[in-house]
Amino acid sequence: MQVAVKDSKSIFYSVVDLAIKSGASDIHLSAGLYPVLRVNGELRFLKDFLVLDQRFMVAVVEELLSDEMCKDYRKAKNMDASFEYGGYRFRVHVYRQQGSDAVAMRLIPTEIPAFDTLNLPLVIRRFTTLRHGLILVTGTTGSGKSTTLASLINEINLSVSRHIITIEDPIEYVYRSNLSIIRQREVGHDVNGFADAVRAAMREDPDVVLVGEMRDLETIQNTITLAETGHLVFATLHTKNVAETVDRIVDVFPSTQQQQIRLQLSNVLEGVVSQHLLPRVGGGRVPACEVMVVNDAIRALIREQKNPNAIYDQIQINHRRNGSQTLVQSLANLYNAGLISYDVALEYAVDAEMLKGAIMAGSKSDKLNNQA
Repeated sequence: MQVAVKDSKSIFYSVVDLAIKSGASDIHLSAGLYPVLRVNGELRFLKDFLVLDQRFMVAVVEELLSDEMCKDYRKAKNMDASFEYGGYRFRVHVYRQQGSDAVAMRLIPTEIPAFDTLNLPLVIRRFTTLRHGLILVTGTTGSGKSTTLASLINEINLSVSRHIITIEDPIEYVYRSNLSIIRQREVGHDVNGFADAVRAAMREDPDVVLVGEMRDLETIQNTITLAETGHLVFATLHTKNVAETVDRIVDVFPSTQQQQIRLQLSNVLEGVVSQHLLPRVGGGRVPACEVMVVNDAIRALIREQKNPNAIYDQIQINHRRNGSQTLVQSLANLYNAGLISYDVALEYAVDAEMLKGAIMAGSKSDKLNNQA
């Protein structure tokens, strides 16, 4: 059985209401399937609803997009947008699949979470005190990058007087200017593209700039230049670890430019946070973070294109000195704190012996700290 066209709007809003009530992070709608929610990282099929059909999907697309956006979507076959309902905001992506429409909606919390509530390593907070340089927050889709960055930007907003510009596609968290003034630019609405917005930011007198995504060579080059000219820049990449992040940036450029980019990157990069969201004991999710605080040794390794293992050696050496940590060290800390199970830690650590060693080292350190 499929939904009737006349009921499409009420059914859509019933799904949205249930998503909000359930604490879902995402809603997935497509013809031929039940509505689907993602709750605590797991997909939940809503079998109390009817299977959706293409007439329903057309009605939903028309509800989510303006008439002009609908025309553009029918040509481009995909479209990003934002949607507000009942005081909540959603990031929306409408796209075609197997000849029909599909929708992915990400629920954006109305309040920007305080840094202290996110279970992030304290060293990450230090990045907000810098006056210039490049901070990268990386991870796969749904790893919590946007929430981490929003928390860091708001930390600056609440503590010092800065001019902050965010460049997003689309705007997610909405900031309220406090000690700082915040200007939010949405790609496709306020500016044509990331590269143009980053270039323009140099003439807008910012102290801090958030680049929602470094998608292409021009955006990456402009972002590095912005950091070189004395601004504090936060940006994201879809990479899974610290070493991959450095290589991804360099590999975007032609081989003739890569050494120069390594030199520039080594001069401006101040930190990389590579983030994963893991199932938490007792429900919910908790971030595991690989953190590289850049020092002179790391800068030399970036310039010299050393093996990624050399970077990880430095991260481990600097664990006690500046708060850097590998993913395995983060997993061990979370396990020792009772926040994740051993099976979850092992799934992300891959190497069981390395994980056991990090757990033992962390446990011994905790005992020494307690004795002290």
